Amino acid sequence: MAKMKDCSNRGRLMVMIGLLVIAPLGILPFYPRDRGYAIFFLLPGLLSILSGGLVCAFGKREAYFSSDRLTAQRHSNNTVLFTWFWGILMGAMPFFLSGQLKFVQAIFESVSGWTTTGLSVMDVTRTSHIFLFYRSFMQYCGGLGFVLMMVMLVSGKRSMDLFNAEGHPDKLMPNLKQTAQTIFEMYIIFLIVGTAAYVVCGMPLFDSLCHAMCSLSTGGFSTKLSSIGEYHSLSIEIVTTLLMLIGTTNFAVLLLLLRGKWRQAFQVSEVRFLFLLLLLFVPLMALSLSGSIGIGAGLRHALFNAASALSTTGYATVGYESWPSFAIGLMILLMLIGGGIGSTAGGLKLTRVYLILRMVGLNIKKKLHPQRCVDAPTYVKAQGRTKIDEELCSDTVGFVGCYLLLFLAGALLLTVTSGCNLEKAMFEFASALGTVGLSIGLTGPMTNNATLIVEMVGMILGRLEIFIVLTGAYYLLQEIKFPRRKFR
Repeated sequence: MAKMKDCSNRGRLMVMIGLLVIAPLGILPFYPRDRGYAIFFLLPGLLSILSGGLVCAFGKREAYFSSDRLTAQRHSNNTVLFTWFWGILMGAMPFFLSGQLKFVQAIFESVSGWTTTGLSVMDVTRTSHIFLFYRSFMQYCGGLGFVLMMVMLVSGKRSMDLFNAEGHPDKLMPNLKQTAQTIFEMYIIFLIVGTAAYVVCGMPLFDSLCHAMCSLSTGGFSTKLSSIGEYHSLSIEIVTTLLMLIGTTNFAVLLLLLRGKWRQAFQVSEVRFLFLLLLLFVPLMALSLSGSIGIGAGLRHALFNAASALSTTGYATVGYESWPSFAIGLMILLMLIGGGIGSTAGGLKLTRVYLILRMVGLNIKKKLHPQRCVDAPTYVKAQGRTKIDEELCSDTVGFVGCYLLLFLAGALLLTVTSGCNLEKAMFEFASALGTVGLSIGLTGPMTNNATLIVEMVGMILGRLEIFIVLTGAYYLLQEIKFPRRKFR
């Protein structure tokens, strides 16, 4: 039987969260007027570090005994779930303690930050630099995930279980720590290049850094009230679109591109599907918008906002309140589809939607052709060609069905809590569940707590892929209810 030192892992993650909360203090030498806010970051940061240290010290004496893989996975799910809720709580404290936001609003901003959603209740026109940076930094780190960041620094025997439980499906290198470091190195390189590109396009350095962090993490927090649209710059929109597409691309595919294996990268099924969707949706959206703003402006807005929705980034160039229902419907579909598996994006994910469409096509083909016709369908991943077997189909259908049921339930709840029509509710909850961050006007400083809570539930479920939250919550309750119970 293998010992599982989950308490120690939890402690390490708590220490790391504390360090992340304190990290924004690094910009104070550049913005000395914000020094008065330092205590509001130090208090929760040091509390998290101290608590994590205590858990590490005493957690080593506690051991969970496991004789099977299922029990190990249960504990990993619990650890990931605990870490995310601890991170959300600690992440909210600077907003709340400083009086920037009320408690529920602070929790909402923290959830939106760590989950890389981008829906916000802050008035950025009145927000100091340290909090603007903090929001972007949260999204940048949230895109990687707490576990991946911990593994990059230190890894243990159960690190792979935690890595998978947080929603990272692929190992890019033979060693897990090397995988984490490789992903982080790519992330840093793209951040430097993206920030420099924004500066060249005329964006101030501080704004460039914040927008690059949020574009790559497919987050969507902006330092401007009107998001990217406030700059009125085609070059900035192009840079943002490229960064959003990078952020929504599987890390394994990005590694192929960096190694110069372009042909192999563009053979990947979800990469082809991504561009196919853009080629289909952008012209349709442009035609829908052309009646009010012209075909040229319609195409420009369609390309940027379609890429923002599909990548689940959430940057915008216009408000959506006056958009025709057809264009709104296309945006909802793109937000539901989402980005690549193994990327920072949310949504159903391109691969799952691709597989569903393949299964529909294969089913139709089966009905039309003789029963003796044998088909062995496959699809292409970054690691090579993979068989579409019964287990994969079952998992895909189960996830998609659960996701769509949650989407409908959440949209209906929003019609009750916010008093809006179904179209607006579907848009807003698709944005929350897909961790997109686009808003049709329902989310802001004046939004009521009930609406914020519904959206927070959607964001957490969307970021942690639903089943991790459901199973983790169930077994966490089991541990609380039966603390001495031995799992068999």
